[in-house]
Amino acid sequence: MRRTPFLFCLALAACGEPATVANRAADDNGSIAADVVTPGALPVRVGELGANFRACGAAGTTRNLKSGEILPVRLAPYDNAGEKGGVAAGGRFFVCSRSLDQKWFGIVYEEDGALAERCGVSEPVTPRRDYEGPCRSGWVQSAFVKLIAGETPIPTSPAAAPPPPPDAALNTAAGA
Repeated sequence: MRRTPFLFCLALAACGEPATVANRAADDNGSIAADVVTPGALPVRVGELGANFRACGAAGTTRNLKSGEILPVRLAPYDNAGEKGGVAAGGRFFVCSRSLDQKWFGIVYEEDGALAERCGVSEPVTPRRDYEGPCRSGWVQSAFVKLIAGETPIPTSPAAAPPPPPDAALNTAAGA
């Protein structure tokens, strides 16, 4: 008796026509469908490491690029995100954040390819926030980035520089 409603529902379901589900990005002509999702802009975050560290924890330069090539800087960490600029081969930039899959770095950069103190990411910031400074920012593929923290000093303000050791001051005064 309990099987009768189940068998009735099963027979009823078999009478219908199968529904086709289309989940394609392109139609039969190969053109892109109008309903394809394009990611919007995703701001680069600074201060990800906390209040005891610089707003951007590393510096980087381009790699795997030939002279004259440009590394595209994108609006978001996706291949189909729009381009908002580029970094020339050999250019340097601040690495501030990364995507969850580690395939993209959020960077802050100057157009001339130099690390600039005016970007405002050499000192700690609180709280963590979207970068809104005077320099450009965006996302680059991590496969084209060589981290250079430790190789080249990141510019800091003179007030943040540690004082010279006391022995150095004595040696300078004695030699004068």
